[in-house]
Amino acid sequence: MAPGHLSVREMREDEKPLVLEMLKAGVKDTENRVALHALTRPPALLLLAAASSGLRFVLASFALALLLPVFLAVAAMKLGLRARWGSLPPPGGLGGPWVAVRSSGDVCGVLALAPGSSAGDGARVTRLSVSRWHRHRGVGRRLLAFAESRARAWAGGMGEPRARLVVPVAVAAWGVAGMLEGCGYQAEGSWGCMGYTLVREFSKDL
Repeated sequence: MAPGHLSVREMREDEKPLVLEMLKAGVKDTENRVALHALTRPPALLLLAAASSGLRFVLASFALALLLPVFLAVAAMKLGLRARWGSLPPPGGLGGPWVAVRSSGDVCGVLALAPGSSAGDGARVTRLSVSRWHRHRGVGRRLLAFAESRARAWAGGMGEPRARLVVPVAVAAWGVAGMLEGCGYQAEGSWGCMGYTLVREFSKDL
C-alpha cells in the first residue's frame, strides 16, 4: 500500500475501542522483549536472587521460590507498560488523537501528540502505533510526517523560536528506532531502571 493511499484525521469517538485495541497490541509486541532486557541486567538478577533466597524460608517449594519473584516482576513490568502506552491520553494543545485511514476506510494507525514539559522543548509523540496487518507499508512514516507538520504549525502558533519533535522508543523496538534514524532523528536521551535504559528518546529539529 503506497503512502499516498492514506489520509490522517482526528479520531472519531466510535473508533476509540478499535484504537485502544491497536495500542494494546502494539505494546504486547514489545513488552516481553523489554521485560527480558530489564530482568537480565546484573542488578535485577541480584534482586531476584535475594528475593528467591528469602522466599525459600517461607515456601516449601524451591521451584516456587525461584519462579515467583520472576513472575511477579514480569507481570508488574507488563502492567506498567500497558498502563503507560496502552491507553489514549486526553486531547492536548496539538489536537488529536489522530488516525491513519486507508482509502477503504480502514483505520490502520494511531498518533497522539503533546507539548513538551517546558518552553522550547517542542512537541512530543505520546502514542504511535500501527496495526500489525498494515506494518511495513509506509503507515508509520506517514504518521511521523503528519506529526512533524503538526509540530511545525503548533510551534509557529505559539511563537516558539524553533520547531522540534521528540519520539520515545522502547529499547526492544529496533524497527521504530531504525525508521527514525532513517528520517533524520538522533538519540538524545533515555530513561529506565537501575541505571539500565528501557526507553530511548529521539529528536529532530524541524
